[in-house]
Amino acid sequence: MTTDHVHHRSPGADPVVELNERSREVFRQIVDAYVETGEPIGSRTIARKLDGNLSPATIRNVMSDLELAGLLFAPHTSSGRLPTEAGMRLFVAGLLQVGGLDSSERQEIEAQCAAAGRTVQEVLEGASTTLSGLTSQAGLVMAPKSEDALKHIEFVSLGPGRALVVMVSESGLVENRVIEVPDGLPPSALIEAGNYLSARLRGQTLGEAKGGILTELEQRRAQLDEITTRLVADGLATWSGDQSAGSSLIIRGQANLLNDVTALEDLERVRHLFEVLETREQMIRLVDLVGDAEGVQIFIGAQNELFNLAGCSMVVAPFKNGREQIVGAVGVIGPTRINYARIIPMVDYTAKVVGRMLAQT
Repeated sequence: MTTDHVHHRSPGADPVVELNERSREVFRQIVDAYVETGEPIGSRTIARKLDGNLSPATIRNVMSDLELAGLLFAPHTSSGRLPTEAGMRLFVAGLLQVGGLDSSERQEIEAQCAAAGRTVQEVLEGASTTLSGLTSQAGLVMAPKSEDALKHIEFVSLGPGRALVVMVSESGLVENRVIEVPDGLPPSALIEAGNYLSARLRGQTLGEAKGGILTELEQRRAQLDEITTRLVADGLATWSGDQSAGSSLIIRGQANLLNDVTALEDLERVRHLFEVLETREQMIRLVDLVGDAEGVQIFIGAQNELFNLAGCSMVVAPFKNGREQIVGAVGVIGPTRINYARIIPMVDYTAKVVGRMLAQT
């Protein structure tokens, strides 16, 4: 089966390389070996795999041409070759054959993401865990919350000088923030601040309602006492000032990334990848990357300024809410040699299932 059923693209602009049938076959053998073992493959091994249809000398010539084209490289002093990141992008964009999912895989994804009796957050966590488990990589789900209309907000005392702001969206997502409050704050002020904000935020996003609320506070039209006014303003400021507050990033299975570590450079790559996954502000812009795309997008290595990670790849797809708006993304992140043929349809199907489940919640 070809990639026809999954619309995917690899962002970035590598030079277009036209390969003849012989070059394609040799190149495919090298990439297949790389995805399976991570090891370089030599001309004699390729000749055996091709049942002697090409001589080792012919294959060596083809490999030299592919190396000159920037698609292969020779690691250290090995006689074998590995694909470059540009080579992997060319393979995924033009030569990869993507299969479908079998019924058991589809059922597992649907069962793990099932929405019955669960919050949106639980559905998303199920999606991330499922992708991690099925692909043996790290699964990630990103859902922006700031665009979601709000249903309820309340302030809960955490003891002297601190309170918790709890915001619940209409789709069921819950977000918490801790703020500092004056010592001896009366409980009535917390209740009044929550009631005031709930009445004005309900059915609107934070961005839509914030300006009007602040204007009302400044002009003292809110009919709140000074302490409650300050509480409301601090609650809004805490939310707006946190760049990552607009999004939920759920990552599962990071330990899987350590499974194939065989060399020191692999360990360094995984350590760097962990650091990136902890950098919420960077990862949260994922939805911007997939927002204009239909279906799966693939980011390989250092081709993208945001996802500038040599040796790592990400397969990601957007999901939509019941109003057909893109509201998040699901994906898998791992080394460059992840099994794209298996992972692309899984990410694609999971994104569709999550969108369907969100429409039910």
